[in-house]
Amino acid sequence: MRKLKYHVATSVDGFIAHEDDTYGAFMQKRLIEDSEHVMDFVASLATYTTALMGRRTYEVGLKEGVTDPYAKMDTYVFSRTMKASPNPRVKLVSDDATGEVRRLKAQEGGDIYLSGGGAFAGLLFAEGLIDELLLKVNPLILGAGIPLVSSLRTVVDLELKSTKVYSNGVLLLRYAVMPKQA
Repeated sequence: MRKLKYHVATSVDGFIAHEDDTYGAFMQKRLIEDSEHVMDFVASLATYTTALMGRRTYEVGLKEGVTDPYAKMDTYVFSRTMKASPNPRVKLVSDDATGEVRRLKAQEGGDIYLSGGGAFAGLLFAEGLIDELLLKVNPLILGAGIPLVSSLRTVVDLELKSTKVYSNGVLLLRYAVMPKQA
């Protein structure tokens, strides 16, 4: 079975984007220029064969004209409101999101990258579908924004597997999601 990994940048106070779905604070020169964590992230993308994201995450790139953000992966956008995909390679899923994720996980292939966002992650965590959380904690406090996870009505227990501290202050935390207790 393939692993689903929520691989995401966050602020120290747990926000993955600003309230308007932009992420400018994460793009500061001090955080991305000559940054080992960016190179590590780009290298990690080669381990994924499928990318999943909610509509709001997809629309961030779409506003910039990017219709296929992960051209080397099978890409799925989960939305109840989008009527059609603007790119034939990007598959739109409007019904039974958790069933589709279960189907994808059951297929042969490489790991699955959950690109975002917080509401979609909350749904997948609640259903026990996320296997790992790779959290890139940036040395920022946003004070408000899109939370790492929203609408989660259950506790998700995590087991810390590794840490890496980068010279620019970014911290990579890799967690395994613990199975739900019966």
